[in-house]
Formats: sequence, structure tokens, C-alpha cells
Amino acid sequence: MDVGLLFDLRNPVAWQRPWADRYARTLELCEEAEQRGADGVWFTEHHLFDDGYLPQPLTFAAAVAARTRTVRIGTAVVLPALRAPAHLAEEAALVDLISGGRLELGLGAGYRVPEYQLFGADFGRRFARTGENIAEIRRLWETGGVTPGPIQQPVPLWGGFYGPRGARLAGRLGIGLLHISHDLFAHYRAGLAEGGHDPETARVSDLLPVLLADDPEAAWARVAPHLVHQMNSYRQLSVEGTDLPRPPLLEAAELRQRPADGSWAALEILTPEQAAARIHERTAGLPVRHLIFWADIAGMPDDLVVRNIELVSTRLPPLLEKQFAQGGAVDERITS
Repeated sequence: MDVGLLFDLRNPVAWQRPWADRYARTLELCEEAEQRGADGVWFTEHHLFDDGYLPQPLTFAAAVAARTRTVRIGTAVVLPALRAPAHLAEEAALVDLISGGRLELGLGAGYRVPEYQLFGADFGRRFARTGENIAEIRRLWETGGVTPGPIQQPVPLWGGFYGPRGARLAGRLGIGLLHISHDLFAHYRAGLAEGGHDPETARVSDLLPVLLADDPEAAWARVAPHLVHQMNSYRQLSVEGTDLPRPPLLEAAELRQRPADGSWAALEILTPEQAAARIHERTAGLPVRHLIFWADIAGMPDDLVVRNIELVSTRLPPLLEKQFAQGGAVDERITS
């Protein structure tokens, strides 16, 4: 399995840098991640966030493609229902060409009404439109419907879905599932069979809510304000454009609590050794391709970002290899 880092380029007012500096520094961090041995750098999409959350991940990915040589360049995710399929097919093909064939295209439906209104798209049909547009993008590439086409034949496609309906959709489309869940894996495999695809071709990846640090307790105290901003912005903006009440603001202590079932907390700051054991616990038996980690939480201190990138890229991979080599048999739940 590969390890990668995700950048959303948030730049909150409380810690704001000049925007050009923020983008330039992130390009440098992507280069540093590659130099330290990371397997991938990933970018994500939102619109109308006050902190300037990255709105066009493939545009930024093209810049990173020109500055790097070996890392996979992924989206986790881009929203195809907000774009004409030909537009997205062309834009993604250019990133693949500039990178020399390193694109991993993750696609999702999104969940915010204002984003769909901004692009004149129908929020009520977001899942149907997402599936239709993914199929059309692939058709355009396979038939030469846009030129130039990508280098990779095919470009790896991933469905960033977090419920049973989305997992089955990813399966029916014959693409990877950009979510690691033993419960949803059965729905994904069922979708593969429904779509006429071999269930043994199943593959999963995910963004894990994990940061690495030498001293997790000390790091937590410094990261907590940034995490509070990140999670509350997600929660508050998720109900915009709906009749739902705004959810209460969360405190740092709540965000640190791990659910009773052992699933991930909102963010876990761990040593590489702790992370390897925790990841094995949550993913054992699944056909994992990419593990993606936050590079930065809402403009957190640069020294923590740099050390996190270093630990993810250099210290974690051999620990994961050792942990999974010792992990034992495949969990029978995932093949039923």
C-alpha cells in the first residue's frame, strides 16, 4: 500500500498568510514530500468557504505535476456533477499528461447545497449525475471523444462515497472505493458483481484522520485550535441552503474522543509506531491501495506540518510493512 498526503490549502483568518505565499509554500511541501519518499500527494475540493478551501484541485494538481517526478497525484475528491463531463475529462487528461501518467482521479457527490447552486447544478440528482458523469468521462477517454487523451489507459478512478448507496455505485462503475470500511466493503463488492465486474478486482483507499508527531500530547495542544476551526466549519457549512438548524459548535475535547466502537476520532495525533498498529487494526483484511494522511490542519504551525510529512514519508512505511506482515489471516467478514 502507498502512503500519501492531502492538502486542502485552507488559510483561516486567525493564522492567515498572503494567499500567494500559502500556495507557493504548499508547492514546496509537495516537492519535499516527494523528496522524502511519499508515494502520493492529494487535493480536495470545496467552494465558498471563508478560509479559501481549495476550489479547483485539478488546477493545483497541474502545478504540482510540473514540480514533481515520481509521486502519484490524486484528487480526494473532485465533484463531477458540478462540471460538464468533457471539461473534467480534458482537465484530468492534461494533469495526467503533465505528470507523465501519475494521476489518481477521485470523484464524489458532495453534500453542500450552495456549491450546487453556485454551478447551477441539481443537488437532488447529485448521486445520479455523479454516476452518469463518471461513466461519460471514461467513455470520452476510451473513444477519443476529447483530445489529447491521458497517458494512462485507464486512469485509476476512485469513488469517494461514505454510504451503502455510494459504495454500490462505485462497484457498479467498476472503480475503486475511496473509503475504508469493513461494513461498506460488502456493498462495494455487491456493486461490482451487479456491474459485471470481478469482485476480486476490489480496491479501497481513504483519507485517514491521522497526524504524526514525535510527542503527540505536545502536538495536540498546538493543533487543537486549528482542528476546532476545521471541524466546525464543516459542520456549520454543511447545513447552509437547507432548513436544518445549525449544529452546536464543538470543543477540542469532544473532537479528541474516540467512539466507543473503536472507530476513528475526528483526528488522532500518533507516533509512527502507534499509527502503524492503529491502521492495521482498522484496515486488516481489506485490499488497501492508498493510505492518505492530512498534511496540514487549517493552517497549523509549519514545523508540525514539516515533521508530519517527514514521519509519514519515511518512518511510517516500514512500520506498516512489518505490522501487516505479522497481521495474520484475512478477516472473513469482508468476503461474505
